[in-house]
Amino acid sequence: MLLRFVSRVLLVFLAVLLPVGCSSTATTGATASSTAPSASAVRLSQLPAEARRTVALIDRGGPFPYARDGVVFGNHEKLLPRQKRGFYHEYTVRTPGSRDRGARRIVTGQDGGIYYTDDHYKSFRTVLR
Repeated sequence: MLLRFVSRVLLVFLAVLLPVGCSSTATTGATASSTAPSASAVRLSQLPAEARRTVALIDRGGPFPYARDGVVFGNHEKLLPRQKRGFYHEYTVRTPGSRDRGARRIVTGQDGGIYYTDDHYKSFRTVLR
């Protein structure tokens, strides 16, 4: 539990420290070579309201409504840039009418990157703030 709390605090800390105007560096230099070619970009404001609420909860450090929110995302599909285990964490995006967690997720990286999937990890879109 302490490790989970520390990782969330670190994530929020990184998100606060990264300037909003840095998004142009995400598509140039060394970072561009690690970006998955199939990942399209979407602005946070264009995501469903439930996804925007999930990102706001992540920014605040919780509390999260689902027990699995914040767990390590293994990137087994290899659709996100390859990183060491523990780099990515996943959060549930509520799906109205779904009786379970549904297929929508936000995945965050330790570098402040945010990714959205609405098809349970079959595809991802990079979220731009």
